[in-house]
Amino acid sequence: MFDINKVQAAPSKDLLTPDNAVMLFVDHQPQMFFGTGSGDRAAIINSTVGLAKAAQAFDVPTVLTTVAAESFSGPLLPQLAEVFPKHEVIDRTTMNAWEDEALVAAVKATGRKKIILSGLWTEVCLVLPALSALEQGYEVYVVTDASGGVSPAAHEHALQRMIAAGAVPVTWVQVLLELQRDWARQETYGAVMEIVKAHAGAYGLGVVYAQSVIGAHAAG
Repeated sequence: MFDINKVQAAPSKDLLTPDNAVMLFVDHQPQMFFGTGSGDRAAIINSTVGLAKAAQAFDVPTVLTTVAAESFSGPLLPQLAEVFPKHEVIDRTTMNAWEDEALVAAVKATGRKKIILSGLWTEVCLVLPALSALEQGYEVYVVTDASGGVSPAAHEHALQRMIAAGAVPVTWVQVLLELQRDWARQETYGAVMEIVKAHAGAYGLGVVYAQSVIGAHAAG
């Protein structure tokens, strides 16, 4: 029930923060990209790398996983591996990552309840662990532009299925800015601006323009 006396300048507990989230990257691999047809693959790669750099900038615990890397799908996306050069990559046989004990243990070890999920393909490698984690009480945020399915319909229908089960659709820039949330946070401001300039398209160009015209202190 609404009580105006309890209204205060404070963030919602639903917001993603560096302290309450874990990022899970699922099957960003060559063979999976070959079959992706829901969107431009270069754009998905760009979004994936931008999201990974956001995790790095805010020190968000990150779990990387592949499926059948040596027998079929190939290694983790090189651009993603480059962001986490010393990170363990959990390889699986299961299409549903949430049926792999090592992966679930890695997520549990972070102690975080909010899972920021991305990967290929949306209709298999995302929807299966998303539904499984939701059923066990996790909150799942699906990064739609850092993910892809074999067709636009496959991607969209999988998103609808996850949303109906309680997952929240987000984009990588949305995640980045939600983690920053205040331009006065100088400890991550510089890193955020560099990520934006490198991966956020026209927004990034806008930052370049603002910093050249207004000055390096230009924000937002």
